[in-house]
Amino acid sequence: MARFSRLSDWLRWQETAHWPRVDPSLIRASAVLQRMVLSTPPFPIVTIAGTNGKGSTVALLEAILLAAGYRVGSYTSPHLLRYNERIKIQGEAVSDDIICQSFARIDAARHEISLTYFEFGTLAAIDIFHQAGLDIALLEVGLGGRLDAVNALDADVAVITTVDIDHINFLGPDRESIGFEKAGIFRSHRPAICGDPEPPESVLAHAKESSVPLYRIGRDFHYQMAGEGWSWWSNGSHYADLPHPALQGACQYQNGAAALMALKLMAARLPVSETAIRDGLSAVRLPGRFQCLPGEMERIFDVAHNLQGARWLARSLTDRPCGGRTYAVLGMLADKDVAGVVSVLENAIHGWFVGGLAVDRGLSGQALAERMGHLTPAIYQSVAEAYRAALEAAQPGDRVLAFGSFHTVEAVMRLEGLTCSSGAERCSLASV
Repeated sequence: MARFSRLSDWLRWQETAHWPRVDPSLIRASAVLQRMVLSTPPFPIVTIAGTNGKGSTVALLEAILLAAGYRVGSYTSPHLLRYNERIKIQGEAVSDDIICQSFARIDAARHEISLTYFEFGTLAAIDIFHQAGLDIALLEVGLGGRLDAVNALDADVAVITTVDIDHINFLGPDRESIGFEKAGIFRSHRPAICGDPEPPESVLAHAKESSVPLYRIGRDFHYQMAGEGWSWWSNGSHYADLPHPALQGACQYQNGAAALMALKLMAARLPVSETAIRDGLSAVRLPGRFQCLPGEMERIFDVAHNLQGARWLARSLTDRPCGGRTYAVLGMLADKDVAGVVSVLENAIHGWFVGGLAVDRGLSGQALAERMGHLTPAIYQSVAEAYRAALEAAQPGDRVLAFGSFHTVEAVMRLEGLTCSSGAERCSLASV
């Protein structure tokens, strides 16, 4: 008999079922996969790691592969509004019942093995994908790569989007140590992609030592803005005048380039036409990535929460000039580099509104303000209150930017009445 019947009860139990809550290891997940006979999937796998750009790269690959007519599963984390967003088949979030049934199977198979919240979700995605008759699965690494539960399966193509400083308590204090952790998703004699134009030496060394064919942006594949579109090329393959990715933000061309390289490497098994590439680039949707809501005061939501993400966000703001003032609504977690993130964006922001995040590791508004150096933001108990205040301060022609965490974006999306349709994560305004 299943432990629970409701998804909310399963998730509440999983949050405290294993300690510590974040416990990187492949041993537990691998053992349960073997017991459930899920260790060798009948479909190819693309595993995506990276400091930033993972979710966008998954979304780009998913949209193009769907346009090509393939049956696609994707696993991403974290979610914004509903847990179900993490596990999709054909671009649609799976139902509560399907996830609950999978959790029950995992619970029955694990016996004495304790699993983390993330391990339960990863195993559920793999279990559900096995039953779905997929052509391909796209798996986003949750943390690092080498010891992430996703890495319990061997990737047919491994992708590292970017390498920068984040999660230093688990991955190390510098790009070299973090690069080593991310390169752990590589498999001997299987292709890997690095979308970072300046990869750490640890990534290159690991590829060489493990006999991994590594395809690097700027060396083995390239992209360039051209006229009203952009172009991509690699060793005999060339696409000119591609449509701009429907995902906003300067980083999406780099993510798109890595995605196209992955498709090229998978072409023998899953050929994709140029028409499907164009259709997918135009159709892709992913909330919270420089998501712009039009109006008298434009609103922009972005999950940027580390230095690299802040740099990309600053560039995207510059590329999308505003005639008025830009007000920032900020909420962040305690283990993030608040001072660094704020300093990167300081010159682009005319007024700061900070709010507390009532979640694990969330900073209060006051604690967040104390980390912002010489800046004197308006302080609020919650992100929702800070967002309301920023909207009241803004005049027609101004814009309000909410960023700093997935939790920050979730709060303002809920306040705006935004919902993410299951079809392609297209956001619609239920009420504003």
